[in-house]
Amino acid sequence: MADYVYRTVMHDIKRRILAGEYEGMRLPDERSLAEKYQVSRSSMKRALELLAQQGIVFKKRGSGTFINPLYLKNQAMFRYEGSNLGLTDSFLVPGKKQGIQLLDFKVVKASPETAQDLFLSENDFVYQFKRLRLLDEQPFLIEEGFVPIKILPELKADILQGSLFNYLEDEQNKAVTRSYLTITVSPSSQEDQECLQLKATEPVGVMDGIFFLDDGTPFEVSSMRVHYKYMRFNSFVNLN
Repeated sequence: MADYVYRTVMHDIKRRILAGEYEGMRLPDERSLAEKYQVSRSSMKRALELLAQQGIVFKKRGSGTFINPLYLKNQAMFRYEGSNLGLTDSFLVPGKKQGIQLLDFKVVKASPETAQDLFLSENDFVYQFKRLRLLDEQPFLIEEGFVPIKILPELKADILQGSLFNYLEDEQNKAVTRSYLTITVSPSSQEDQECLQLKATEPVGVMDGIFFLDDGTPFEVSSMRVHYKYMRFNSFVNLN
């Protein structure tokens, strides 16, 4: 999609940064990058702005755009970014292959709490699904989500074996651009221990959130339980 070309450019620049392809920790100028990727200056500017907002690069007035060395030293395993907040794009780890195992998928009547979170009526139905996320076949996250049927009536099991948010963008011309997340730590449950290969004494990270479409519509309520070894969340704070 043309509207999201900057996201593709942003991901490729990040890949090149991680591969050490930019000499002197400095990116080419905006015009040169736009010509290289054959995109408009506005799309290139947007991609660089997002990289700067994430703390991956910084602009030094009169000198250019530089890579933040702290990003290379302390890359977070979990990083929400850009216009897509999906886990498939957020858990990009160089050299590791992602996998998704669908554990459960069904249609249920929305509980009062889920209906309130998704602004549904008491008679509305939702898809309920549970997925196990893997890196190089090593399980690291259990994800349970609820999505209103009226927003995505054609949702099928095979779609959930890939990126749901990328499907939403590529096939439905919709984007999840905002979320409200609560991040905590909890003792592992028996399911956590079985699915994530944890000992009874080992904890999990817990991320509960509501994800919103770009028009403000609540799209998904999700609860994610993360293997503690993979639970590290970095944040870039802009005091301006």
